[in-house]
Amino acid sequence: MAKAFTPGLKVTGRTTLRVRRLLPIAGDVLAKSGDHVNARDVVARTFMPGDVTPVNVAKKLAVPPAEVPELMLVKVGDQVAEGQVIARSRGIFGMFKTELQSPAHGSIEVISEVTGQLMVRGEPLPVQVEAYISGTVIEELPGEGVVVQNDVALVQGIFGIGGEAHGRIRMAVADPAEKLVADHMKDSMRGEIVVGGGRLTAPAIRRAREIGVAAVIGGGIDDQDLRDFLGYDLGVAITGSEKVGLTVIITEGFGDISMAERTFQLLRHHEGHEASVNGATQIRAGVMRPELIIPLASGSDAKEAPPTIAAGVLEIGTPVRIIRDPHFGLIGAVASLPEQPHVLGSGSKARVLEVKLDSGESVVVPRANVELIEGS
Repeated sequence: MAKAFTPGLKVTGRTTLRVRRLLPIAGDVLAKSGDHVNARDVVARTFMPGDVTPVNVAKKLAVPPAEVPELMLVKVGDQVAEGQVIARSRGIFGMFKTELQSPAHGSIEVISEVTGQLMVRGEPLPVQVEAYISGTVIEELPGEGVVVQNDVALVQGIFGIGGEAHGRIRMAVADPAEKLVADHMKDSMRGEIVVGGGRLTAPAIRRAREIGVAAVIGGGIDDQDLRDFLGYDLGVAITGSEKVGLTVIITEGFGDISMAERTFQLLRHHEGHEASVNGATQIRAGVMRPELIIPLASGSDAKEAPPTIAAGVLEIGTPVRIIRDPHFGLIGAVASLPEQPHVLGSGSKARVLEVKLDSGESVVVPRANVELIEGS
């Protein structure tokens, strides 16, 4: 049977997922191997060094740098408070002394007799890492973090903004093609993950932020709506660090696109369940997909997808999404994989495949113009 390989997204009702939860620098790991953790549980913590504030003591006291150590009222390692007097000039005949106050809370890190400067290191910044998903700690990484595992339903998206969030899934529309507008957003959705159908509109996202919605999921979004919501043009490469008040995940792509029926029904099936989302997207080396993760209860009736095809393999019957015009966003299944290159409308030759769309229509497109939909 003819086969080919292509990138793909995962949309599955059950899979075993492992997530590594790591500290940015060495610290304390609070969870142990075998522990059951909830998504919001802190599994590791550390303290990042505070900001450094330089102070030109020699200039402020009008003395040579070599005299600075003699005029200091504190020494390296001492804790100081903002506004505390840390240096004093000798003055004239013991009078008209100039005092220097600390510009910040922290500790004295350096006093230099060469430059006449001192450095005040700010208070350490606490950093906590949460489990992100509910599950079992299967590995403890001393000083670094943990690995958490669980059986989950998983939906990967095309694009997202905003970081990690948690909440219960709430369906806002009844049809995967229905556009999400501001009227769909209710005050009762506060703290929830709201699922739309087709295109997300800027007024709907703004209303969701006003209410306090944790995340909004939709099939597509218009570039202008995204720009209106953010207030600026989003650059390429990496997202996820935006401070926009909620997480937004697009499952299909840009434009007026309906959410895939299978994705919509999977989310509807889990309405009311706790889920975790992350809008971080990276399109260069080390690809990251935005994701929605729903931990499954032990004994759940969802079945894990049978390994009928290897990851990334295209063959007859494989579900795919077309990612180029004129059929952009349409979903179907591979009907045939012709071996010989075909001449395209541009006059160039390329390997193609035939896709039978959900509407029943069959179209022939270059193999590079489709994306695999993995899962069950």
